[in-house]
Amino acid sequence: MDVRQNKLREMVAAKKPILNAWLSIPSGYLAEGAGHQGFHSITIDLQHGMIGFETAVAMLQAISATPATPLVRAPSLDPAAIMQLLDAGAYGVVCPMISTRAQAEELVAACRYPPDGARSFGPARGKLYGGPDYFDAANREILAIPMIETAEAVENISDILSVPGVDMIYIGPNDLALDLGEAPGAELRESTTSTTIAQILDRARSAKVATGIFCSDGDLARRRLAEGFDLVTPGNDFGVLMSALQREIEKSLS
Repeated sequence: MDVRQNKLREMVAAKKPILNAWLSIPSGYLAEGAGHQGFHSITIDLQHGMIGFETAVAMLQAISATPATPLVRAPSLDPAAIMQLLDAGAYGVVCPMISTRAQAEELVAACRYPPDGARSFGPARGKLYGGPDYFDAANREILAIPMIETAEAVENISDILSVPGVDMIYIGPNDLALDLGEAPGAELRESTTSTTIAQILDRARSAKVATGIFCSDGDLARRRLAEGFDLVTPGNDFGVLMSALQREIEKSLS
């Protein structure tokens, strides 16, 4: 079979923890470097990052030269934009603000060719990355990942988890906290947010759907893996860079 297999699917099936990098800085150089650090996947953030489509293509190309699996966070639930990012070579789409079964179904449809979905044909760079059998295998390899980050999504979590083709859910803890009436970071203490995150994980594990989560740092990521999360993101590139710069300033002046 002449297609690139999605290693994340294999890792989920084998119950191996997935480390995911999160990039908000528009740089192919950074994307290539991150891909060589040992991350299993790299997510290019087109929602809150400073990244446009053309730069995302260059970053996907850079990630292709590394062992990491390229993912994107789409700007929104926009099927045309999602299809374009898949055509550019993303092997999975994290989609923000999925709160209902219908929205989850729309995301899956955008990620799947007929008869399983409504994705338009024109794989362009997707075929260059995936290989000659890309069309035959894309529905099997591409990951559709709804973000769970609203109170409405929590209410509808069973319906979302039951949508055929939802490969993983990804919890956005800060937006979830805001929608629950708490401040970003509420997950770090005993709170409605922390309790809700535990409940989401429990429901997903019962439904046998993989679960990812954004973490503020590596310490929290290690804790989340111990709790049973399948994929963790230990901070984003900008935050890690700023922390590293601050540490070097402190060391220089100490």
